[in-house]
Amino acid sequence: MPLVALTGGIASGKSTIAGRLAERGAVVVDADALVRELQQPGQPVLREIAEAFGEHLLLPDGSLDRAALGALVFADDAARRQLNGIVHPAVGRESARRFRAALDADPEAVVVYDVPLLVESRASDPWELVVVAHAPADVRVARLVALRGMDEADARARVASQASDEQRLAIADVVIDTAGDLEQTLAQADALWERLRGDARGGGPHSRDVGGRS
Repeated sequence: MPLVALTGGIASGKSTIAGRLAERGAVVVDADALVRELQQPGQPVLREIAEAFGEHLLLPDGSLDRAALGALVFADDAARRQLNGIVHPAVGRESARRFRAALDADPEAVVVYDVPLLVESRASDPWELVVVAHAPADVRVARLVALRGMDEADARARVASQASDEQRLAIADVVIDTAGDLEQTLAQADALWERLRGDARGGGPHSRDVGGRS
């Protein structure tokens, strides 16, 4: 079973690639979705967050005020590290459980872990392949302004708060260039899928060249 990590910075097109691989038949485990699930009322993670950062982060219905938490940790590196210390281990356990479940259901499954913070939290995990969705920072800033309505200063701050392009590219086995149009990105995702299906049938990982990186 190829266990693939798919990462990329904000507005890099990572979710587009994950969606395409899911359409082709991959089992996609979405790290952001896991975080949201683990922060639901009644979950231990939510209780730890409230104890660490204050009950004021809980809305009247008991759910997490994500905007308030985001504003708190975005501007405070120590708070962000503290939050990650709560969330990342729980996500790691739950994602591992889902990887095992996928393998139990289909030993030839292609499992893709869609994870934005791979460099920051799980780069050393035993992935068979690390795929990076890559568009230069300026391109991603422009997308955040045009598509998400951010002002340029906020967009640049969001990009700068994540791992650098150089850090992500340094751990990549495969780079999918997403700076072009949608069809170019999807064509690279399709080529990756064919490679992964070959690996799942027993070929094993091959050269590090899909999407233009060797």
